[in-house]
Amino acid sequence: MFFESIAHAMGQAPAAGGQPGNPLMTFMPLILMFVIFYFLLIRPQQKKQKEHKQMLDNLSRGDRVITAGGLYGRVTEVKDDILTIDLGGDVHVQVGRGFISGMVTADAGKAKDKKK
Repeated sequence: MFFESIAHAMGQAPAAGGQPGNPLMTFMPLILMFVIFYFLLIRPQQKKQKEHKQMLDNLSRGDRVITAGGLYGRVTEVKDDILTIDLGGDVHVQVGRGFISGMVTADAGKAKDKKK
């Protein structure tokens, strides 16, 4: 009795010699998921990486930056892949170009001063 209900729930077996389903339609959900992932995740990440690389290539003396460790400072010297950053006072740090996470705009400093 139990096995009969399972067999009934499974539906009828396909008739012998029936036409198989379209293989493209079989993979359509997988293809659609890849397209969605590409436009929502992969493409924006590639664009962000390209902009970051361009920002690193255009760093010059006098730019205000933030390091990956969270240190804010001003670039005082640029030698190939090593930047010397003035953190204020007599503190100078050498940092690899790849460890710069972003540039700090002058507007960010003004907004910080207004909060105080």
